[in-house]
Amino acid sequence: MNITVRVRPGASRTRVGGRYEPGSGPVQLGVAVTARAVDGAANRAVIAAVAEAFCVRPREVELVSGATARSKVLRIGGDDSDLADRLRELLG
Repeated sequence: MNITVRVRPGASRTRVGGRYEPGSGPVQLGVAVTARAVDGAANRAVIAAVAEAFCVRPREVELVSGATARSKVLRIGGDDSDLADRLRELLG
């Protein structure tokens, strides 16, 4: 399953949840991480946080696009219906 996330690096705490609604495009899942956007640290933190939020292993979360952008597309491995249910919960 692919999801679009909106990342806030350098946050005071790591958090997955909430929605970001850009003027155009799909609704994005909000992800705040304490890591700064330096040398891929924020991307690694996003993958770890999303894996934990979706109850999957970090190796099951892959960055598909947006390595240097705040909006990223992630591919999450697992049962699509379970992942979709969890995504709805996290979006609120």
